[in-house]
Amino acid sequence: MSERRHDGERNDHLAKKTNKIKRARTHMNASIISALAGLLGAAIGGCTSFLASWMTQRIQVRTQWLIQERVHRQELYKEFIEETSKCYIDALQHDKGDIPSLVTIYAKISRMRVLSSPKVIDSAERIVRKILDTYLEPDKTFLELRDMVNSNSIDIIRNFSEVCREEFESLRPQQF
Repeated sequence: MSERRHDGERNDHLAKKTNKIKRARTHMNASIISALAGLLGAAIGGCTSFLASWMTQRIQVRTQWLIQERVHRQELYKEFIEETSKCYIDALQHDKGDIPSLVTIYAKISRMRVLSSPKVIDSAERIVRKILDTYLEPDKTFLELRDMVNSNSIDIIRNFSEVCREEFESLRPQQF
C-alpha cells in the first residue's frame, strides 16, 4: 500500500509539474505574441511615417521645380515678346532688317527649344517669319499703322501669348 501511495503521490506530483509547465508555456507564448505584436506595430508605424514623409517631400520638390520652371519660362517669353514687338514695329517702318534684334530673337527661340512645348516654338517661329516678310514689304505710313491697330492686324503676338498661357496651365502644380 505504501508503494501505491508513493505511486499516487508521484503521479500527483508529475501532474502538477506538467500543469505548471503548460501554464508557463501558455504564459510565455502570450508574452512572446504580445512582444512580437508590439514590435510589428512599431515597424509598420515607422514605415508608414517614413513613406508619408518621403511622399510629402517628393511632392514639395516637384511643386518647387514647377514654380521655378514657370518663372524661368515667363521671363523668357516676356523678353521674346518685347524684342519681337520692337523688331516688328521696326519692320513696319523700315526696309532694312535690324540684324542684332533678329539674332537676339533667334537666340530666344533656341532657348525655347530646350524649355518649351512644340506649339510655343511653332508660334514663335511664325512670328519671326512674319517679321522677315514685313521687312520686304513697303514701309507703312502712320495712317496705315492706325488702321492696323484698329483692325487688330498689328497684333502678331496674340497666338503666341495664348499658346504660352496654355503651357503655363499645364505647369500648374496639381491640387489634391
